[in-house]
Amino acid sequence: MRLSILAAALALAAGLATAQRHKLTINAETPEGQLLQQIGQETDESKKLALLEKFAAEHPKHEGITWVYAQMIPAYTKANQFDKAMEAGEKLLAVDPEDLEMAHAALKAAEAKKDPAAVIKWAAKASEAARKVAQTPKPQEEGEVEDWKTQVDFAKQLDVYTEYALYATALQTTDPRKKIQLVEVLEQRNPQSQYLPQIVGQRFLAYRQAGENEKAVALAEKVLEKEQDDEDMLLVVANSYLEKKKEPDKVLAYSARILEIMKTKAKPEGVSEADWDNKKKLTVGLAHWMTGVIHATQGKWAQADTALRAALPLVGGNEQLKAAALFFLGLSNYRLGEKSGDQDRILDAVRFTEQCAAIRSPYQTQARANLASIRRQYVVK
Repeated sequence: MRLSILAAALALAAGLATAQRHKLTINAETPEGQLLQQIGQETDESKKLALLEKFAAEHPKHEGITWVYAQMIPAYTKANQFDKAMEAGEKLLAVDPEDLEMAHAALKAAEAKKDPAAVIKWAAKASEAARKVAQTPKPQEEGEVEDWKTQVDFAKQLDVYTEYALYATALQTTDPRKKIQLVEVLEQRNPQSQYLPQIVGQRFLAYRQAGENEKAVALAEKVLEKEQDDEDMLLVVANSYLEKKKEPDKVLAYSARILEIMKTKAKPEGVSEADWDNKKKLTVGLAHWMTGVIHATQGKWAQADTALRAALPLVGGNEQLKAAALFFLGLSNYRLGEKSGDQDRILDAVRFTEQCAAIRSPYQTQARANLASIRRQYVVK
């Protein structure tokens, strides 16, 4: 459901559902009635808000207080006094916990403030109130049925809107941990929410940014069960299997899928040509690199050599990836040359291993030992 449609329907339902909720009888012969009358006649918004505050402070037990709070919430929101709007919402719901329109208004104040914690709080309050109203039994009196239907319909729409509020706030939030919290609250509220699939990419990225790699991998695997078109998720999951040294066939399959995707994937909107070109090169390079490493560990030397030669110029900016590629290239070419007697393979083995030995990495010590061994065996300088 598009936001504009949902918001319009919600606003219409709110007007129908709550137009008569806070009835106000004014006794102009009392100080309270005179003040209420003055509030109703005041056209200046700031002066009207001041009068509402005066009434709330002086007559908190008056029967008209719910009407006053209901006026204060949108007035405070319009004046960008969002905390006061939510405070008025708290007071109103304490008196009338089923006032869905004002629960919605307080949630809108939290959204306007762009406060994730407040949105989480008011989405929960509004949802709880909405679900209670939605479950109220059908009245026995025929004349009350239509109002009941209107109220229940509004409650259901409001409950959906609370999910949207969490989703929209998560989209706007730049703090990855706050984004994660908003999405996880949404998932706890409704695991089948229509908004969860729409934010899965940002959720994945937030997990990565927050260093929660296990959650990122778990989310990616869940997504990849249905579709395998996100190269970033494919990379993360493939690398996870590679690091854990388990299910090498999945590493190969995911890497192959990455290479297939990147052949035709168009530049995303808002990304510069230079940035996209760099992203494509690195993504393709990593897929070739993982493929080559797996083949090397399986003793498939020719396949390893092909994949790692393709990877080397694309991952060369990362010294650790480069060192690993050079190490396995040296080993692969040594094995191929040893088996076939191809002297050029042996020379390539020396060249790759020598380059690896010059880089400080976990492979450096073994590369130096391999280099010395090859030179002794083949008398190569």
